[in-house]
Amino acid sequence: MELWHNPRCSKSRAAKQALDDSGRPYVERRYLDQPPTAAELDEVLETLGMQPWELARTGDPLAKELDLGALPHDRQKWIDVLVANPSLIQRPIVIAGDGRASVARTPQAVSDILG
Repeated sequence: MELWHNPRCSKSRAAKQALDDSGRPYVERRYLDQPPTAAELDEVLETLGMQPWELARTGDPLAKELDLGALPHDRQKWIDVLVANPSLIQRPIVIAGDGRASVARTPQAVSDILG
């Protein structure tokens, strides 16, 4: 199991605490310090069943600065933007070893991924 984590985010800290409390082993990836590659992000998007524009934090000031609202829905272009600006990736993301992943922003989402 892997947690894409931003320790400055309260929802991310809550997901980390839930994983800690579960006792299950996981790898913590501080994705702002270790941004995903385009291939890694594409794989996670596939696992999530999402498009990159669905995973983007479009309300973030950086998204407005980059004018993401005007960016065509071209999967590779969006992946490139997110890889270059990982702070725009929704968090936290929990990736289970069994082919499931979740944007674990709620306690229920964390509980569901822990199964």
